[in-house]
Amino acid sequence: MSEQREPRPEDQPEATPQVRDTLWLLVIGPAIWAMHFLLSYVAAAVWCAKMAGRAGPLGDLRVAIGVLTLVALAGIALTGWSGWRRHTFGNATAPHDFDTPADRHRFLGFSTLLLSGLSFVATVFVALCVVFIGSCE
Repeated sequence: MSEQREPRPEDQPEATPQVRDTLWLLVIGPAIWAMHFLLSYVAAAVWCAKMAGRAGPLGDLRVAIGVLTLVALAGIALTGWSGWRRHTFGNATAPHDFDTPADRHRFLGFSTLLLSGLSFVATVFVALCVVFIGSCE
């Protein structure tokens, strides 16, 4: 008779939290930046064309874009945090280049983190336009 032993945790393959990884989380950060960019520039164009005139001040629009920027940065930071959690899943180290579900999970998390960082910086640069430019000219 063969003796059965209990399986040890290190004998078990690493299981990812999700059954199937999705690419949607990867595009959330850049999508938030793109919406922030679009809304900021459309709002500035409408403000300067309809409200303030060609040489008018940006005034209240600066506050609105500031609030929009804070909301966008919070969304991007949450996406980056989720990417960080995926990247640090388990006990493996970088690079995540093995063809296993756990390494794919970590790689997508790392990619999400990097794209979120890029989107964060890009959003700050879009908002800096209203910091340095005070009028519609």
